[in-house]
Amino acid sequence: MHDSPSPAPCCMPSSGSPAEPVRLAPAAPSGSGGSSEGMVLLPGGEFLMGTEDAEGFPGDGEGPVRAVRIDAFRIDAYAVTNDRFAEFVSDTGHVTDAERLGWSYVFAGFLPGALRRGAPRPEHAPWWCGVEGAAWNRPEGPGSTVAGRGDHPVVHVSWHDAAAYAAWAGKRLPTEAEWEYAARGGLEQKRYPWGDELDPGGVPRCNIWRGTFPTKNTAADGYRGTAPVDAFEPNGFGLYNMSGNVWEWCADRWSAEPTSRVIRGGSHMCHASYCNRYRVAARSANTPDSSSGHAGFRCVRSS
Repeated sequence: MHDSPSPAPCCMPSSGSPAEPVRLAPAAPSGSGGSSEGMVLLPGGEFLMGTEDAEGFPGDGEGPVRAVRIDAFRIDAYAVTNDRFAEFVSDTGHVTDAERLGWSYVFAGFLPGALRRGAPRPEHAPWWCGVEGAAWNRPEGPGSTVAGRGDHPVVHVSWHDAAAYAAWAGKRLPTEAEWEYAARGGLEQKRYPWGDELDPGGVPRCNIWRGTFPTKNTAADGYRGTAPVDAFEPNGFGLYNMSGNVWEWCADRWSAEPTSRVIRGGSHMCHASYCNRYRVAARSANTPDSSSGHAGFRCVRSS
């Protein structure tokens, strides 16, 4: 098994990093309206949560495997999109933590070379750059927009932002147990939402890093960054992208560091060489005000 500190900074860097953000010229935000429809009713019941997979990270608390009972609940079939988050912001005037703090983390490979070379980076995850002005509607910093990405998952949202959206929508964030139950799609103790093989029949089933991390992403699954929330086949419960694409915030606190909140599902930046946390039992965490270009969320509602 892998052995690593928890939570792993390589998965989602904390806004508490000593690195100062990059200063760039301001740019105007963009956005459009959306909808909060599209939930799936899950029946609940008992399932086996956790794993003792040899590919796991024992320091993350993935095990032991234990029986957990879940009440019936509804869950978004898709992660919250840029369009839906824009509707929330338009209706409430919500200011995200990234906007309040003035910066967020952007993957170095999405930035111009000159900016990459001058950007401060977290010591344990140097592929991240702190960029002033990066936010949900400017995902690569000032000068970028979400135009053409309305159906992509919103990113650069903190746990606080996700919880605020959920309350506005009359929903809540999933518990960690609800999230894993949903991600498994009715399968028992499988590694992924569709089974144990990453690419069944050679066909990619999720958006993760393909190639050599962090220098070359072949985009063999079709995407270098985020993918539309309905990309790839859904799991057995009809839920999309429960593995890869973006990390998803959960309601639970991280037991080892109670000020942090759990994140699940991995992202388009996960790679087996360092962070195969796109497995359904994998878990990590971050401080509730942290944000990055690969973290989003979906909501649930008690039935």
